[in-house]
Amino acid sequence: MNTDLPSEVQTWIGQPRYEEAGEFEVERGYMLTSLASVENGNPLFWDADVARALTGGWIAPPTTISLWFRPHWWAPGRAKARQPLQVHFDLKEVLGLPEAIMTENEIVFHEPVRPGDRLTTRQILREVSPLKTTRLGQGRFWVIDVEYMNQKGQLAARESYTGFGYVKGGA
Repeated sequence: MNTDLPSEVQTWIGQPRYEEAGEFEVERGYMLTSLASVENGNPLFWDADVARALTGGWIAPPTTISLWFRPHWWAPGRAKARQPLQVHFDLKEVLGLPEAIMTENEIVFHEPVRPGDRLTTRQILREVSPLKTTRLGQGRFWVIDVEYMNQKGQLAARESYTGFGYVKGGA
């Protein structure tokens, strides 16, 4: 255990935080717009017969998994803008590390996401390193998992981020 971490941060490790339902259900219009933006012509996403033969019907492109949780900057009645990956920003604040970069990102897919699905997500802090000094400055690495579940409680994907929060040029 990393004993130089504030006790508050130590209690976060391994505990689900920020469990949230997506603001809208998975829908084909968003899928097609995303595919068109990168000129992805994969027939799995455009041809109903191909989708039915390969996956039993339409599925969302795996690369859109986080799309369903990108909060709108504004919504009626919302008093404060939501941020994605809130645990990352909590760590920056509590650890006094004003700068941060993501150094790794990995996604493992499980159940396909389909139009009409209502996804939920949660963030889990997996680890925080002792203080390290890099060319960027002094800080800590951390690993955050984001789990995406469908309305049946099935895991659709797990996304892992490794970030480095730091103070420029040292402590």
